[in-house]
This record gives sequence, structure tokens and C-alpha cells, in this order.
Amino acid sequence: MRILHWHVHGSWTSSFVRGEHDYVLPLVPGRGPDGRGRARTFDWPERAREVAWDRLREEHIDVAVYQRPHEPELAREWLGRDVPGVYVEHNTPAGDVPRTRHPLAGRADLTLVHVTHFNELFWDSGRAPTRVIEHGIPDPGHLYTGELPRAGVVVNEPVRRTRVAGTDLLPRFAAEVPLDLFGMGVDGLPYGAYDLPQARMHAELARRRVYLHPYRWTSLGLALIEAMTLGLPVVALAVTEAVEAVPLDAGVLSTRVDVLAEALRGFVEDPELAAQTGKAARAAALARYGLPRFLADWDRLLEDV
Repeated sequence: MRILHWHVHGSWTSSFVRGEHDYVLPLVPGRGPDGRGRARTFDWPERAREVAWDRLREEHIDVAVYQRPHEPELAREWLGRDVPGVYVEHNTPAGDVPRTRHPLAGRADLTLVHVTHFNELFWDSGRAPTRVIEHGIPDPGHLYTGELPRAGVVVNEPVRRTRVAGTDLLPRFAAEVPLDLFGMGVDGLPYGAYDLPQARMHAELARRRVYLHPYRWTSLGLALIEAMTLGLPVVALAVTEAVEAVPLDAGVLSTRVDVLAEALRGFVEDPELAAQTGKAARAAALARYGLPRFLADWDRLLEDV
């Protein structure tokens, strides 16, 4: 199957393009938001091809996978025809959440794919048929050493996303254990800061004793699943899909910052507890968020479409 798909979310796409299909990634001059082409910091297979936007009419596209409201119209313009499609919603609703209506709520012709059951529960999807396909990630391996008595945190743009990402909570955690912050735009904060390609980030994150997930409002950060798969124990706010993703033996979840801070200190001070909890986290992540299940779920949906 030949699939038209925009490079919007690099980590999610890294899993999606590992199926048995051909993936066509639009490319525009300057690699702007509507045509980034192939990723430069992720290792994607050759099946993921970038194609100039003005050459797309020469491609035989079987199905389109949209991720932003304007992409269906963009596909029609660039392809010169309509193709079957599905729409992936990566994000939780914003604003007046109980009343947030999805941009596709008025359409019955596109399946709306939510990446978590929390998303499907909280979005008003209206007439759109919905499906939940949970995340899946390639297994980076059990890289955990926990040699550094520090907590690792992964947040992109932590200054701009202060309350959403829980950046404002970090000083309270840092008062208990040293923090290292990984992601884009992490400079300027009083913690260890690392903006690294994914493979190097995984290796460095695995040296930290525990993973901290401070997000207040997010669908389900892939970095959380990646940290679990690496073998790190998890300390996270008990909100959104995290309460489903992290079982009791894989870490500590709470809405109380003092409880989470104490848990961080406990893992940092007890390497054996951290290692055993991390093993349970890895087993849980592999069982629920393995790549084969993710790709099989997508194959079934795309065949239906």
C-alpha cells in the first residue's frame, strides 16, 4: 500500500513508517511545516520516501493519513484527486475541555483515530467514526544502568509549555534530587540540559536512576513509554493516560507533588529498588506498546479504509 503521510510528529512517525508499506512524505522548499520530508534526527527505513509536493500527482496514492485539519484539502490540491483517508489525533483537547468539539466532528467520511482511550473519551468527535490505536514503539533495548543518582526528564520547549508540561513543578522536585532535562529548547533552565538525537538521548537517559514525567495535560508522551522500555522506574502525575500506561509495580503516580518528590528520593537512594521497578516498567511497556501490535492495528484499519 502506498500511504501519503506528513512528517508532523517525528517520534510517532518513526514507529508508523516501520510497517510493510511505502510511505510518501511531502517535501516543500525550505522543509516548512507542510513538507518536512524525511527526518534528519531519526533513523527511518528507505520505505519512507520524500517526494516534492509538485510531483505528488505522479504518485499512485492508496490512502492518506492526516494529522492536521487542513491536510485533507492540501492532499486534494496536490494530488488532483480524492483518496481514502484517516485522521490521527495526537493531542488532548484544549480550552473548555468538556465542550471541545473536534475539527472533524462534522464529517462521517474520515475515520478519526485517537492515540489513547483518554483522547477518545474527552474529545467530542461528533459524527466522525472513531478508532483507538494505542502507541507502539521500537524496542531500544534494556539499556538501563541507573549509574547516575539523578532523575531524567524529557520535555520539548519547557519554557513555552510551562504549566502544560509541568515545568513550574521542577524546582520542587529538584529540591529533593538532581534533575537532567532532555529535549528541544531546554537551555536556560537551572538543570542539566541535553538536546540530543534520539539514540543518544536513550543511552544518556538510561544512565539516570529514575524517570520523572511532570506533564499535567498531554495525550501520552512517547518519552514516557520509551523510558519504561529502557528500564527506568517512573514517577508521574496521575493524570490523563498515564494512569493506564504505568502499572503499580512500574513506578509511583500521584496528584500530590510531595508524594512524587518523596518517591524520586526513594528511587535515587535505593538503586536495587529502582532497578527492579524499572524491570517491571519495561515488561509493562513491551506488553502494551510493542511495535508489532501497533503496526498490526494500523494494517487492519488501512485495509478497512
